[in-house]
Amino acid sequence: MSTDTSGADGADAPSDDASPEDPPSRAELAARVDELEDALAEAASEEDTKKMSIIATKGTLDMAYPPLILASTAAAFGYEVTVFHTFWGLDILHEERSKNLKLSSVGNPNMPMPNAVAAIPGMDRVTTKMMEKRIADNDTATIEELLETSLDMGVEFQACQMTIDLMDYDEDDFYDGVTTGVGAATALQDMADADIQLLV
Repeated sequence: MSTDTSGADGADAPSDDASPEDPPSRAELAARVDELEDALAEAASEEDTKKMSIIATKGTLDMAYPPLILASTAAAFGYEVTVFHTFWGLDILHEERSKNLKLSSVGNPNMPMPNAVAAIPGMDRVTTKMMEKRIADNDTATIEELLETSLDMGVEFQACQMTIDLMDYDEDDFYDGVTTGVGAATALQDMADADIQLLV
């Protein structure tokens, strides 16, 4: 009697010693599916995050509002926002100077006075006081409030290092949370990576 255990096709019959690996349980499979879904959602979320890059170059009262309003609004909509401040725009980030920004009355076509009158010494103080009163009467957020709100929302405010050196600013005088030591190359790269780029 033959003791050959080969099959008809010559293949060896499986040995009793070779037990297949136990398949994962239903709970293990469900946990793995949850992990994969979470990873996929996180990857999709990262890809969907839009970026905005703003360059702030002016330090007058009326020109300090646009970058702050745009930055805080974009952050509220889920944008990743950076605002690079250079030259007079650096005054917006300065704790003391940001509280004393002036509104220029000369060369502003929307000012309700001719340039000849606007050029009279002291008129900038008058127009600034008028604007500050309007801001207070309308319960509009101040520059400081907008800046601190934006920082709380994750907006990154960058101070141009070249301007800091040129204007002899003390980095300790900037608001807490402002990023210093940023150069033009970093700002350009940030703009290149952004979905929206604005120069204010």
